[in-house]
Amino acid sequence: MASRRAADTLIRSGKVMIDGRRPALGELVDPQVQKVTLNGRLIRTAPREDQITLVLNKPLHVITTLRDEHGRATVADYLPANRRLFPVGRLDAETTGVLLCTTDGDLARLLTHPSSGVIKEYRVWARGTLDAQAASELQARSIKQQPDGSIKFSLFLTEGKNRQVRRMCAQYGLTILALTRTRFGPVQLDKLKAGAVRPLTDRERRELEELRAKASRT
Repeated sequence: MASRRAADTLIRSGKVMIDGRRPALGELVDPQVQKVTLNGRLIRTAPREDQITLVLNKPLHVITTLRDEHGRATVADYLPANRRLFPVGRLDAETTGVLLCTTDGDLARLLTHPSSGVIKEYRVWARGTLDAQAASELQARSIKQQPDGSIKFSLFLTEGKNRQVRRMCAQYGLTILALTRTRFGPVQLDKLKAGAVRPLTDRERRELEELRAKASRT
């Protein structure tokens, strides 16, 4: 499975064809129903029913990669060893919460592509002052002042830029004490414990398929 950057390079080179034509960059494809070729060779994907997607509550200080040259703990340490699952997007080592891990490359590309507009919810615990103007500009919700003077609030983003929440908060003089992603699209963290893994619920699976179907129509 190529990374999105590598896939874009292949598309620019003209080596990739979809139903006999050159695709546009960022175009979403369903290999289950469309013919995708690379250098004239048909790319075959596993049937969708053979794909699996798991939800991990990524613990603190765990790296969102499958291996680390420095010997640090990675998400692979929490995933089944009999299937090669890839994390969808990234959470930095200091951020905990919902991380989808899947064998379904098409789903991963859909969820991480900027055009998909998938909402991610973060719960922020920070030190500093969140006045009315800052709260409005950040579109912070569920703001709760803590007895020690710190503050907790929720942010909702559709982009997934590196350390975006931390950079946004830093612009308003906020120092993050803890950061958790509590939702990724239809997938909720709920009461999943740190380091625990679960399958998608029927509702989550259905809503992800609805997102896939919607993307294929646009």
